[in-house]
Amino acid sequence: MKSLFIVAVTALLTNDVIAAGSQTVTLDVKNMYCDLCPITVRKSLERVPGVAGAQVDFVSKTAVVKFDPTKTSTAMLMKATTDAGFPSAARP
Repeated sequence: MKSLFIVAVTALLTNDVIAAGSQTVTLDVKNMYCDLCPITVRKSLERVPGVAGAQVDFVSKTAVVKFDPTKTSTAMLMKATTDAGFPSAARP
């Protein structure tokens, strides 16, 4: 039981450290024309190592991505959406 507690506390602390070092970027995403497009964009982003989450909005044609900058970069995120058929650019 004691070791389970230690594992749980370690996992929580590790997640806090990862969250503290994470970055968020907003991407303008082109070529989304139907309700299924955001799902494809989100899945392509979530497959990139280091991505903690992605929210894609069809109406505003944007994707907000939270990621670990030690594992990926904005350029890699843009490449993932482009490879899926949805070119994107980071907002300044």
